[in-house]
Amino acid sequence: MRIIPFLTAILVTAFLFFLVVERDSLLGFAGVTPEEAADDSPETAEPAVVESSQPNPAVGVIAIKSVASELDSAVLLRGQTEAARQVEVRAETTGQMISEPLRKGAFVAKNQILCVLDPGTRASSLAEAQARLAEAKARIPETEAQIPRAEAQLEQAKALLQEALINDNAARKLSQGGFASETRVAQTAAAVRTSEAAIKSAEAGMKTAASGMLTVDAGIQAAEAGVAAAQKEISRLTLRAPFEGILESDTAELGALLQPGAACATVIQLDPIKLVGFVPETQVSRVKVGARSGAKLTTGQVLAGKVSFLGRSADPLTRTFRVEIEVPNPNLAIRDGQTTEIIIAAEGSRAHLVPQSSLTLNNEGLLGVRIVDDANLARFVPVDLLRDTKDGVWLAGLPEEANVIIIGQEYVVDGVPVAPSFEEPAQ
Repeated sequence: MRIIPFLTAILVTAFLFFLVVERDSLLGFAGVTPEEAADDSPETAEPAVVESSQPNPAVGVIAIKSVASELDSAVLLRGQTEAARQVEVRAETTGQMISEPLRKGAFVAKNQILCVLDPGTRASSLAEAQARLAEAKARIPETEAQIPRAEAQLEQAKALLQEALINDNAARKLSQGGFASETRVAQTAAAVRTSEAAIKSAEAGMKTAASGMLTVDAGIQAAEAGVAAAQKEISRLTLRAPFEGILESDTAELGALLQPGAACATVIQLDPIKLVGFVPETQVSRVKVGARSGAKLTTGQVLAGKVSFLGRSADPLTRTFRVEIEVPNPNLAIRDGQTTEIIIAAEGSRAHLVPQSSLTLNNEGLLGVRIVDDANLARFVPVDLLRDTKDGVWLAGLPEEANVIIIGQEYVVDGVPVAPSFEEPAQ
């Protein structure tokens, strides 16, 4: 039997008994009153309050006295060069190439011949149409002569009618006095009706003569249309450059058979050349037609021009608007399809140029700077970042004059006294 653990358990039990049940007797044996033990309890102890009559010391910071200046704002885009005009010259009729081809890269003038097709029987068709026109015109004198003849017949019929009316009137009066027979009266009445029929026949002859003239005119117009169609068909045999430019492809090869719509050559115009970009809808209101623009090609070449076009309809996928800038290209050094960075001048604004290190964030995550107000207290001011340059950042949203903290802004908050030391602002 182990004596030591048994004795240890007895002693611990006795100590806990006196500590819990006979606590007051134990404290009296130790010479401590219950009130003093309660005052020394950590639950009731109050921390000591240290009061200081000295004011908070000002925090030393470095600041600059910044004055707002005019900043030429700009819209930055990425785009590419594009030929001012590009046309694929295509055949409008069927024919075989009979001209020597021009090679791509060749300079062509306006209306210069590019492709010539074999005329075939088109010359004969033109001669036939011209013969039909001459034949139609030859009918003019004969048809015109019928009109005076019809007019004469009408006048003659009118005269006979007048004579018949007089004879009929005389016969009727004589018949009433018994001096003419009824047969005589009937004969004169028949003569009147015959004259009236002759007048109607003459009037019909007039209409026939006029109709014949209209038929001759229609025949002439049809023949002229045939001549024009034959001439137009012959003109389609020669394909010309629509404007001054450069051949981007060889013209059709000698002996090739061209069908309607087949390509003869591709002509592009590079002077002037266009710079094409797409403006986001958030910045499209800042771009104006006629605004000064600049660009830099990947080769390092710098260009200058003006905005010539701004789209009114957004791309349905990207929600951007097409913008075109016209740039002179007299030596044709700028090619179609080169990548370029475009900058378009926009309305300027008042802004401050400060070091980039002066930017900070507040507790809400807003970008801004801390300034020193008139009472030498730190104050946070949210700003808008307009442009980032090697000399610093241009900011909007600050007062016209501001003492911007550039070193130490991270160690102060709004309302903290500061002791600023000023440096010269960046130029």
